[in-house]
Amino acid sequence: MSMQARIAIGDFARMTHLSIKALRHYHDVGLLEPAQIDPYSGYRFYEPGQVALAQVIRRFRDLGMPLDEVRAVLEAPDVAARNDVIVAHLDRMESQLAQTQAVVASLRSLLERPSAPVAVQYRSVPGTQALGITEMVSADEIDAWWAAAFTELYGAVRAAGLRPAGPGGTLYSGELFEWERGQVTAFVPVPGTAAGAGRAGRAGPLEVPAAELAIALHEGPFGELDRTYGTLGTYVTERELGVDGPIREYYLVSPLDTDDEAHYRTEVGWPVFHTAQP
Repeated sequence: MSMQARIAIGDFARMTHLSIKALRHYHDVGLLEPAQIDPYSGYRFYEPGQVALAQVIRRFRDLGMPLDEVRAVLEAPDVAARNDVIVAHLDRMESQLAQTQAVVASLRSLLERPSAPVAVQYRSVPGTQALGITEMVSADEIDAWWAAAFTELYGAVRAAGLRPAGPGGTLYSGELFEWERGQVTAFVPVPGTAAGAGRAGRAGPLEVPAAELAIALHEGPFGELDRTYGTLGTYVTERELGVDGPIREYYLVSPLDTDDEAHYRTEVGWPVFHTAQP
C-alpha cells in the first residue's frame, strides 16, 4: 500500500460527487487546492485525507450556501464561530422542502462523526441478462430519472410475466461524475434470456457485462452514498487496484421497498483488475 496515495482528479470526482469543473473552480478560488499539481501537464492530484473536506464543501453547496460563507465555515477559528455561520444560513432555509432538511441532517452527521469503516469484498460478477434503460442523463436530473426508470422497468418485468432474478442496479459512467452528464443504465435482472421479453417503452433486453468489483455496502439514505463512494474509492486507490469502467450500484433495499431511508441497503461496486484478497 502506498504511504502517500495520489488520487487523479477523475477518481476524486467519483469519490466526492464533485465534478471536475467544480473541483477546478474550487481550486481557482482557493477553497480546495489539490495536494499536488504535475509541473509538466498541469494535472491535479488529491490525497485521501481531502475526501472528507470535499464532501463537507459539497453538502454546504447542496444547501445553497455561497462560497464566501463556505470559506468562513472552513476557516472559522473555533466551533462557536463555525456554528454561528451555519446557523445563520440554516435560519434562512427553514421554509424549504424536506429534501433540504435531509441534506442538513446528512451534513451534521458528516461534521460530527467520521465515516464508519466499511467492509470491502471482492466479487467477480458474471454477465447478466436483464431488462434495462440506457440514456444520457444530467446530474441534476438523476434522482427523478432513477425513480421513473425503475418504475418503468419493474412494470415491464411484470407485463412480460417475469420475476426479477436479483436486485436491480445501475451503471454510472465516469462522465456523469466528472462532467455532470453521462450515460446511465438502470437494469433489472431476469431469468434466462431477456430477448423474449421484447421492448416495452424505453425498457429493452440487454446483457449487463461481467466485471471484477470491489464492493462495499451502504446503509442509509441515497443522499449519503458519497461517503461510501469516498471510503471505497480510497481503499481501491491506496491499493492501486482501480481500472476504467462504470461504477455499479445494486439496490438490496430501496425506495421501491420502504419509505424509511434508514433501511435502504445499497451495494456500491468499484471496478478493479482482480478479485483476489490482497
